[in-house]
Formats: sequence, C-alpha cells, structure tokens
Amino acid sequence: MATEQEALTGPDFTGGVPLSSVPDGGSLGGNAHGQPVLLARFGDEVFAVGGKCTHYGGPLAEGLVVAHTVRCPWHHACFDLRTGEALGAPALHPLPRWTVERRGLEVFVTAEAVGATAPPRSRAARAGSIPERIVIVGAGAAADAAADALRREGYGGAITMFGSDPSPPYDRPNLSKDFLAGNAPEEWIPLRPASYHEDNGIRLVLGRTVTAIDRGGRRVVLDDGTNESYGALLLATGASPVPLPAAVSHPRVHYLRTLADSRAIIAAAGDARVAVVIGASFIGLEVAAALRARGIDVHVVAPEPHPLERVLGRALGDFVRALHESHGVAFHLGRGVATVAADSVTLDDGERIVADLVVAGIGVRPNEALAAQASLDVGNGILVNAYLQTSAPGIFAAGDVARYPDHRTGERIRVEHWVAAQRQGQAAARNLLGAGEPFETPPFFWSQHYDVAIAYVGHAVLWDAVDVEGRLADRDCAITYRSNGRTLAVATVGRDRASLEAELALERQRNITTSEE
Repeated sequence: MATEQEALTGPDFTGGVPLSSVPDGGSLGGNAHGQPVLLARFGDEVFAVGGKCTHYGGPLAEGLVVAHTVRCPWHHACFDLRTGEALGAPALHPLPRWTVERRGLEVFVTAEAVGATAPPRSRAARAGSIPERIVIVGAGAAADAAADALRREGYGGAITMFGSDPSPPYDRPNLSKDFLAGNAPEEWIPLRPASYHEDNGIRLVLGRTVTAIDRGGRRVVLDDGTNESYGALLLATGASPVPLPAAVSHPRVHYLRTLADSRAIIAAAGDARVAVVIGASFIGLEVAAALRARGIDVHVVAPEPHPLERVLGRALGDFVRALHESHGVAFHLGRGVATVAADSVTLDDGERIVADLVVAGIGVRPNEALAAQASLDVGNGILVNAYLQTSAPGIFAAGDVARYPDHRTGERIRVEHWVAAQRQGQAAARNLLGAGEPFETPPFFWSQHYDVAIAYVGHAVLWDAVDVEGRLADRDCAITYRSNGRTLAVATVGRDRASLEAELALERQRNITTSEE
C-alpha cells in the first residue's frame, strides 16, 4: 500500500475512466486499490501494470512507451506492458498486473492479476545445441543478470557462478551514493532475496577465485585446486581499482569497489573531520558528496584542470564542480599527491592537508589476466565480437571486462557502467543459448551529486561539436555530443524524458559503415 510519503496521484481506476483518456500507443498514470497503477492502450486493448519501477520506484507514468513496453524515466529499466515482465536492466522484478474491464466507453481496473506474468520465452528451445552446464566466472552485475536471464529464457541446465567477493550480488552504484551517505540501510544492498539462487537452481559459490581455464578439457580451476566442467563459459570478471603509485600509497588509503570497501570507508568516516579524495572521477565525486552528507570537510585533488571534462565536456564538468563547491567541497585541480602520511596528504606543490580519511578514485582496470592466461584475445579488456563471444567458441564475456564493437561507430569500446554490464549479461545469456543476437544497446549511466542527477546515454570519446539545449544553471539541460554531424551521446540534467528519447534515437541509428539509402 502507498505510504503517506508516497501519496497516490491521478484518477482512481476502480471508478472507471473514459477509454479516450488513455492515449492510443501511450499511457495514463493513476491508482487502484491503494496502489499506483499505469494504464496503457493499444487500439482497443488496454493493459494495467504497477505504476512504479521495481528498481528504485521511478514513476512509470513519466516514462516512455515504446511499442508494448514502458521505460522508467529514472534509470531506463524496461517492462512489458502486456505481462509486466522485466525486459531490460536495471529492472530486477516484474511489475504487478491488474485486470481491466471494458464497460461501454469506459475502462475499469477491478483486481490485481495473479499467477505467472508470462511463460518463459524459451528461445533456447529453438536454438538447437544447448550446453548442459554453464559456468559464470564472477558474481557482479553482468553475472547476476546473465544467470537470471538464463532461467527467464527457459534454460533448465546447471548454472554455477563463482565469485571472489564473499557477498552475493549487490547494488554496486549505491556503494558510492546513498549507502555511503548513510541514507540507505544495508538490507537494501543485495540484488536478490536470500533464497533466490537456491530457489532458481543457481549454484552460487562465493569467496572462491577461478585461477585457470582449461579450454581443451572445458573446465575451470579454482584457487583451492578443485575444478568445474562447463559446456559454455561466461567471463564476467569485472575490473579493479587502479592503485596509487607505490611511492605515494599508504595503508590508510581507501579504495571503493566492493561492499567491504564501502563498509570500511563508513567505519573510518565515523570519527573523521576532514577527508581527502584523490581523483575527480564519478566515483571520487560521488564519494565527496556522500562524505559531505556525513558532515565531513572534503578536499578533492586531481591533475586535470576541469573535473569530468574528458567524459562530459568542460561546461558540464564545471557545473559539477560548482555544485560541489556550493556544498563546501574544496578543489585542488591541476595538482597531484606527493605523499600520504598517517595524518595528512601533501600535494606536489608542497601544500599539506591535515586529514583523517583518504579515499582514492583514479579509475579501474579490467580483470583480463584469467582470459590472457587462457590465450584468449585481450587488450584493455577481453576482446569479444558483436555477440559478446571471445576468440574461443563457447566462451563469452560481459560487463566491465568486455571490449566489444560499437555498431554505431565501428570502434571497439569498453564501458564501465553498471546498467551496461547488466544488459550485456542478459544479451550474453541469450547468445550462450544460441540466439545469435548482436549486442547493440546504447550504454547508459547515471551519476548522483547531492540533489542533482546526471543521466548519460551513448558513448563519446572524441567529439567535434556540442549542442546545449536549456540552461545548466537552471538544472534543466540536454547536452548532445556529435562527431561529423552524428550524435554519439546525450547527457541530461532535469530532463528524464529527453534522456529516454535520446536512448531510443541511438538504438535506431544505423552503422556509419552502412551506406545511406
């Protein structure tokens, strides 16, 4: 039921609404039986599903209807409007469904539907040769999404996931956002209920590292000397933080990648008064915002003159800097760290900052060593084709470690975004079962800084033009990055629907190598 903090809005569908009030090919938000409900209409067909995204509760009435699906305005999760099925990450669970009755020119929502939302799509049944055993190396976003997708696709064989992290799959973006800021309890962090893996026949082995791949014997070897056979293999080994140079590093420097890392920073922040964040990356600046929420004075040290300029451009990077400065963050840009001591950080210009807490966020590196040892093609990640298959048949890769061809530019890219990792895991799962579907989904990520969220869709490394619509100062802006007149990416502030529309437009882009008709 809705709480007082989540007041119901829109019409009460139990009392009926005119059919004409629901746009054909669109949706109408309202409520029924004390819960938010979304009505969607396609001709004379009307469907009713839950009105809140099952990821973070985004209002689906403000989302985008595409064919028979709806996309969440906050983080671009996608659901089937006919069945409620969670089709695209970061959706983890289906939407509830409601029964709709047509009475003359009105429609009524009468009761919540019960039972399965839809039978497994079972593309596997059409694929021919299906592996009897699938092993997934990793237990992060891509691995979790792949295992779940395998079961949703109707795969009935054995699935084993090996994760070196002792924690089951969790909500990694929250580690630098609300959880670190103290606004989200730890029970929100796991992605799945405790019984999920057992209930779905997924063998989850945590705290174990795969040390070798025996391609000839089709097995993986673990750090305890045991081995596991596979019919098909998915490598979702992720990435690891880039450490500070040995001459600068100090045992009290924290990095943020895992749940244990976030817990350690929270523990260290308990008595801290001043923190130094080394690096003005997304992680570094989100950590800065989280520590400010805890009342800690924060200094950000980075070598670049404008934060995030390489990814977002100067205007948006300077906006983010000004936002942090308005919350009391001190920036030391164009500066490096000379030494880290037990009670301070000394910069390369001699400035000394007395600090109780030091966090480094200077980037990550793909965990490609296992693939390299198995003689798979690597190079700034594991090289895969459009189907996320490595240079060896039957072995796929997904997530932060995978470097794949971008069908929009023809260039190989490696994307370090959580939602992109989930979507790759889902695509890899289908291709493990022989679907033969190229991965062509535009990357998407969001970054939260205090009360401002930045959404970014696409991938732009170099651009020759930037189009700005709206005003950053008003927190209402869309920035389009182009090369040779072609849109590569769009960043938005305060324009959730524009971000969804940009994602759809990028999905429909043709490969630049394809001649125009």
